[in-house]
Amino acid sequence: MEAQTTPKPPKPPKPSKPITELWWFFAAAACVKLLLIPAYKSTDFEVHRHWLAITHSLPLSQWYFDETSPWTLDYPPFFAYFERLLSIFANLIDPQIVHLQKGLDYSSNTVLYFQRISVIFSDLCLLHGVYRLTGKLDSTRQKLIWVLVVWSPMLVIVDHLHFQYNGFLLGILLISLSYLEEGRDLMGGLVFAVLLCFKHLFAVAAPVYFVYLLRHYCWKGFVRGFWRLFILGAIVVAVFALAYGPFVYHGQMQQVIHRMFPFGRGLCHAYWAPNFWVFYIILDKVLAFLLGRLGFNIQAPAASFTGGIVGDLSPFAVLPQITPVTTFILVLLALSPCLIKAWRHPRPVRITRWVAYAYTCGFLFGWHVHEKAALHFVIPLAIVAVQSLDDSRHYFLLSTVSCYSLFPLLFEAQEYPIKVLLLLLHSMLMWLGFSAQFTKRISLELEKSEKKKDKEGFVIGWVGWGYLVGILLVEISGQFLHPIIFGDKLPFIPLMLSSTYCALGTMYSFIWQLKWILDS
Repeated sequence: MEAQTTPKPPKPPKPSKPITELWWFFAAAACVKLLLIPAYKSTDFEVHRHWLAITHSLPLSQWYFDETSPWTLDYPPFFAYFERLLSIFANLIDPQIVHLQKGLDYSSNTVLYFQRISVIFSDLCLLHGVYRLTGKLDSTRQKLIWVLVVWSPMLVIVDHLHFQYNGFLLGILLISLSYLEEGRDLMGGLVFAVLLCFKHLFAVAAPVYFVYLLRHYCWKGFVRGFWRLFILGAIVVAVFALAYGPFVYHGQMQQVIHRMFPFGRGLCHAYWAPNFWVFYIILDKVLAFLLGRLGFNIQAPAASFTGGIVGDLSPFAVLPQITPVTTFILVLLALSPCLIKAWRHPRPVRITRWVAYAYTCGFLFGWHVHEKAALHFVIPLAIVAVQSLDDSRHYFLLSTVSCYSLFPLLFEAQEYPIKVLLLLLHSMLMWLGFSAQFTKRISLELEKSEKKKDKEGFVIGWVGWGYLVGILLVEISGQFLHPIIFGDKLPFIPLMLSSTYCALGTMYSFIWQLKWILDS
C-alpha cells in the first residue's frame, strides 16, 4: 500500500515592495494629469516657456538682463539651469518653443504637451522624497501619506492646471528632511542648500536648519565642533558657488539679486493670500470708512489690493505702512519659539514639524506672499499627519481650507467642476484613510486593555464641522448669490470674504502648531 503524501500548502504570495506600490500611485495621478492637459493654463505657462527661450537662445551673461517679455527670469540660477536642460529637449521637439521672438505667446499643441509632461516627469523628485520619508513606516501609514502627497489636489491645481514646478521643488525639500530624520545632517544641509539655489523663497526655513544643524551636528566640543562647522560651511559655500559663480564671474550679482527680490511688488499678492495681512487690510478699510463718516479727511490710497501687482508701497489709508523689514521681523518673532526648541532639544524626529511651522510663519507674516505658498507647509505636514489623532484632525481641516483657498487661481467657468471635484474627492479620501487608521488602532487598544468604555475615532468635532459648513456657505454666496444680488458691482467682495475666511483657518493652524511646539 502506497504511503499517502500530504500535499504541500501553497506558498503565500510574495508581498509587494513599497516602491512598486508607490509607482502605481504615481501612475494613477499621472493619468489624471494627462487628462487635464487641455485645461486652463495661467500666465505662468508663458513665463516658463519664455524662460526656456531665454536660457536656450541667450548666453548665460544675458539671462537676468533680458526684457524681451514682461516675464523676466527671477528664480535662482539652479532653476535657470533646469530650464536650460529642458530647453534642449524642447528644441528637438519644436524649435519655435525656444525662439526668443517668434516664441512669444506661442500656444501650439507641441508646447502645451511638452510643458505639461515636463511637470509630470519632474514629480519623480517628489516621489523619491516621499519614498525616503515613509520607508520605515508600516504599510497603512505609508499608503495614507502617499494619498496625501502624491494625490494632493493642491499640487494638481497649482502645477498641472495653473502651471508651476512645485512638486519638483517640494521633492527636494522632502529629500533634505529625510536625510535629517536619518541623522545624516551633512547630506540634509547640502540638499537644502541646493533647494535654495532652485527657489529662494524656501529660505524661510533657513533659520531652523541653521540652529538645528549647529546644535545637532556641530555642537560636539570646541575642536571637533569647529571642524564640523567648517565642513558644513564649506559644503554650503560650494553649492552656492556652483550656482552663482558664473554670474559673479560676469559681474552680474547685483542684477541677479534685483530680479530675485523685487520688493517693489508690494505687501500683498493680487489674489490676497489668506494670511495675517488680510485682517490688517480689512481693519484699515473699516477704519477709513468709519472715520470718513465721522467727518475726518481720509485720503483713499491710489493702489488697489485686488487689481494685480499692488505697487511700490502698501496703500493703507489709516494704519501704518508695512515694509519688508517689518514682515521680516514678524516672521523671526513668530519663529523664535521653534528656534529655541530646536536648540534645546534637537531631535531628528521633530525636524519636519519645525520646518513646516517655519513655512507657516512665512506664509502668515511674509512680504508679497502667494496663495500657492501654502504648499510649503501643507505637504511636509502630511508626513506627520499620521502620527496621532490630533495631527490627523489638524491636517484634515488645514488641507481642506488650503485647497479651497486656491480656487481663485482657476477662475474660468469650465474649470469650476474640476476644482470642486478635486477638493471633494480629496476630503473623502482623507476622511476614509484617517478613519480606517485610527479606528483600527483604537480597536487594538480596547482589545489589549479589555476596557469596554467608548473611545472616539477620527472625529473633528462640532467646531470643525461648523468651519467646513462655513466654507460651503462662503462659496455659495460668492459663486451664486453675489452675481444675482450685485451683478458686476463690487467684484472684490467674494474674494475678500473667501480670503478672510480661509485666513481664519490658517491662523488656527499656526496657533495649533505653536501650541504643539511649546508643549513638546
